[in-house]
Amino acid sequence: MPANAPLSQILPFEGQDIRTLIDAQARARADHPFIHWEPFEGAPQSWTYRAFAERLYRFAAGLHQRGIRPGDFVLVHLDNCPESIIAWLGCAVAGAIAVTTNARSSPDELAYFAQHSGAIAGITQPRFAAMVAQSCPQLRWLAITDTDNGEPAQAGAPSLDQRFDRIDADPALLPARPHDPRARFSVQYTSGTTSRPKGVVWTHANALWGARINAAHQDLQPTDTHMVVLPLFHTNAQAYSILATLWAGGSAVVQPRFSASRFWPVSLRHRCTWLSVIPFCIRALMNQEVPAHHYRLWGAGVCSPPTDERFRVKTIGWWGMTETITHGTVGHVQHDNVPMSIGRPAPEYQIHVLDPEGKPVGPGETGDLLVGGVRGLSLFLEYLNNPQATDDSFNAQGLFITGDRVKRLADGSLAFSDRSKDMLKVGGENVAASEIEAVIITVPGVREVAVVAKRDPMYDEVPVAFVLHDPDAPGAVERDALADRIQSVCTERLSGFKRPREVRVVDSLPRSTLEKVAKAELRRLLEG
Repeated sequence: MPANAPLSQILPFEGQDIRTLIDAQARARADHPFIHWEPFEGAPQSWTYRAFAERLYRFAAGLHQRGIRPGDFVLVHLDNCPESIIAWLGCAVAGAIAVTTNARSSPDELAYFAQHSGAIAGITQPRFAAMVAQSCPQLRWLAITDTDNGEPAQAGAPSLDQRFDRIDADPALLPARPHDPRARFSVQYTSGTTSRPKGVVWTHANALWGARINAAHQDLQPTDTHMVVLPLFHTNAQAYSILATLWAGGSAVVQPRFSASRFWPVSLRHRCTWLSVIPFCIRALMNQEVPAHHYRLWGAGVCSPPTDERFRVKTIGWWGMTETITHGTVGHVQHDNVPMSIGRPAPEYQIHVLDPEGKPVGPGETGDLLVGGVRGLSLFLEYLNNPQATDDSFNAQGLFITGDRVKRLADGSLAFSDRSKDMLKVGGENVAASEIEAVIITVPGVREVAVVAKRDPMYDEVPVAFVLHDPDAPGAVERDALADRIQSVCTERLSGFKRPREVRVVDSLPRSTLEKVAKAELRRLLEG
């Protein structure tokens, strides 16, 4: 069945949804720790599978009591904390759809997420409460947590409609509904090639697929303890870590964010065995002494990096996207992998590497990466409220167009090459150059702008903007003041990681065919 066909086949999760997995583990692993919370301030907390399931059902019943119905969208704007997992999964238990947003989003981005998704309620924390309330006035109510990721709320934090811990209600009040794997589960906004992020819709089947396949790819066992330092609004922490741990019946240690100084002490205290990590974290840990630890595997963007010897651990590489739920390519846990590769095609997907004419490339050649799967199961269901973008993301054969380019290696492994859709990878976050350009072009005095990636030793890549000045434009500032004005506008409208690290006002931009900006030349200029 082509990937863009209706989801009518009998699914592996027929008659199930996320409640099925939660309920099963609450019975089978009742007294085993599921979530360990390790805040930077305050006392650690732990929940068993049974206790966490009970918490989810109380929260879901509270949502129903406050007017949330199956199919409603709820904005979840939280940094890493237990409440972020409770809100995300609790919405799904209630049949609502959690819209998990980047905690670093700007007010303008938040306003777009809430309006575009049609969210009718929101959940946030003290440090974001005023911004969410101001940016999302259409929300019927906004619940706020007691602390900021375990840290006491600052004096003067607004008191809003609801307190998070008062949402709970008697689970008996939650109406029964069918276990439908095709029902929508969640939305994550991800950067694309348009000026605004697209809302990636997952079904309950997607969530169960992510749980099962990620656990299998990572060889997760009930005895494993997974360290979670990456953001919980993102696919990596949601599916690779939390859902996979839930499927395996293991434990997850959640921290507010990555901390090099706390990494090893917390890892040793909980005898952590598994870690999903990005290059930023690895580089930060290079300055730390490596103790005798319990890690058996790490997962990252490449297999067997040179740092494995220092950290005394095996790293399996992988490639995946929000749209693929799990890894489309992955290294072997039990066997050797080609160092610095992204592994081999995962058996659950159909992986194609094609040239511009749509023909397969040979070993040693680089081409566009396309993925075959089933929408609503192994691939995302759709882009929310954007059928054109959904249709455009699949080719005539029903293959998902990833926008990434990979190289076929001689042994059949793959190596990541670049992003054909002009995407940047900033500290593990995907950023569309076009999204930054759409903000900069609104600044009076900007005639044209091109944003490209510059290599960075800490963040992999950072955005740099090249700008043509138009002194005759209405309201234009002087050339010498243009860069500062652009940075000011970007600060107002973009998340910190999306803001250009440098703005260069230039006299001309290099051109290629059809007068398009030759961004490859700009990248070479930055490398010089």
